[in-house]
Amino acid sequence: MLESDLSPPPPRLRLPPLGGGNPSLIAAADHTARHWAFPERGDLRPGSEAHARACRAMFMETFNPYKPTVLEWPRLDPETRTRLVNLPIWDIAVQTEGKARLRMLAYAATLNDPAWRDTVELNGWEEGRHRVVLSNLVQAYGIALEPEPEYKAPRDPEWAYMVTGFSECIDSFFAFGLFAMAEKSGIFPPELVDTFEPVMQEECRHILLFANWVAAHRATMPLWRRPWFELKVWAVWAFLAWERMGIARGIDGGKSSGSRAASPDNNFTVTGAKSVSDTDISVRDLMALCLSEDARRFAGYDKRLRRPTTTPFLARTAIRLLDLKDRLLPSRKGTAA
Repeated sequence: MLESDLSPPPPRLRLPPLGGGNPSLIAAADHTARHWAFPERGDLRPGSEAHARACRAMFMETFNPYKPTVLEWPRLDPETRTRLVNLPIWDIAVQTEGKARLRMLAYAATLNDPAWRDTVELNGWEEGRHRVVLSNLVQAYGIALEPEPEYKAPRDPEWAYMVTGFSECIDSFFAFGLFAMAEKSGIFPPELVDTFEPVMQEECRHILLFANWVAAHRATMPLWRRPWFELKVWAVWAFLAWERMGIARGIDGGKSSGSRAASPDNNFTVTGAKSVSDTDISVRDLMALCLSEDARRFAGYDKRLRRPTTTPFLARTAIRLLDLKDRLLPSRKGTAA
């Protein structure tokens, strides 16, 4: 897929033009994408007009107008290329972004609030751009993909949007840690890591927006709808937990299903730590690294905006349980993941 396959963002969104290859422009856009504060004072209560304005302003003003074709894929030595090609994520990656784009655009079309509609629509456009980036990568390194399925509009746009949003909250949390491992290990060249860095930060913006949408949606819906919405949230989490157990079985079992794309609802961040590092890392240390990277990536955004909390909470709980196990069973301490 080439850049010509990516349509420009809707002109009504008043976004900066897509940037070219000027290094100073790219560096400035990268900084802007990571640091943002809402100029209005006071609490940003979810459901308020101020909160809606802040969410839209955050997402629009931190938009990074880099072009997928600006990303220059570095030449890899045979060993590194083989390691990259053998990662069991590429079909999942491309199909996930294709479905995410369609789901977000479908949900945006149902929204009456123009601020939220335009913001979610831009989120969908950026998911399409991620698909372009990944498609260019697999083309550059000769990674063979299975034929993509037909992407169909969801029958329940809200359910599909929630599945995509919560899925990205889970996957991005672990991706932040695994990406840091890849950078520190030196197993992939710095040029390749730097190329993907803007995409990783864009995922941070996406889940920041989704967390605030959930908070605003809860606050503005009629009370009689709240129980059904909360049941829907629990159902999404149950679906995602079941899905990831299936993915783990498929990967551990050598993808016995015969498909590298074990589930197109999974993000490209779902992979093992050993794929990005030659060093064993304990479960506890991996969770701690993910928590540290999660906090670092969100640090530049206005602290009054809501952050995703469920996956970090589960990670902190897991660390406490592992610490308790190590105290009770000291002989097992340090077991590698």
